[in-house]
Amino acid sequence: MFKQITAAEAAAMIKPHSRLAISGFLAVGAPEGIIDALVEAGTKDLHMIVIASDWENRGVGKLVVSHQIKSAQVSHTGTNREIQSQMNSGEISVELIPQGTLMERCRAFGMGLGGILTPTGVGTVVEEGKQVINLDGKDYILEPAIPSDFALIRAWKADRSGNLIYRKTARNSNPIMAMAGKITIAEVDEIVEIGELDPEQVVTPGVFVNYICLSKEASNG
Repeated sequence: MFKQITAAEAAAMIKPHSRLAISGFLAVGAPEGIIDALVEAGTKDLHMIVIASDWENRGVGKLVVSHQIKSAQVSHTGTNREIQSQMNSGEISVELIPQGTLMERCRAFGMGLGGILTPTGVGTVVEEGKQVINLDGKDYILEPAIPSDFALIRAWKADRSGNLIYRKTARNSNPIMAMAGKITIAEVDEIVEIGELDPEQVVTPGVFVNYICLSKEASNG
């Protein structure tokens, strides 16, 4: 059973050097309320695991602009000039990872696996310094699972058991990130009673969810 908290309380749980798996793609499906609370808290030296670094004024980009990110594992930085600047200056250490590989490495941690085998990157700079395993005549790179202390995700609705459903494309990386955190905090628009969600629509079972906070819109409604 989850515990309901505020975004500020969620941010207060996160300490310097925490590893954060944050959902969303170009800010769609991102837990904006929790991100804003983190910016206000000013917690620094964070490591973020994200598909994209979003924009300077949306999504995780706000954490970059406020100089709270020390390192990142990310697939896409093209829409955020600030992370590019901080990466080039050495302020942020960035590991660029193909999107499919990134998601599979996060999923592997959530499933208790040590890593994955992927042909993506074989024969390129991605392969450098990594173990290559040949199976049936084909080379694969051994990519380790990506651990995270907290998963910060965004759902549409939760029920009182913590089961989550998502809305359209805002679903994106949320289900995988929900599995990937040692502690998962979900920001939702609405909490409904048990039985109000169609079981066939539940994507993330409540067993993965530790805390839930209402979005700003829901809190102000």
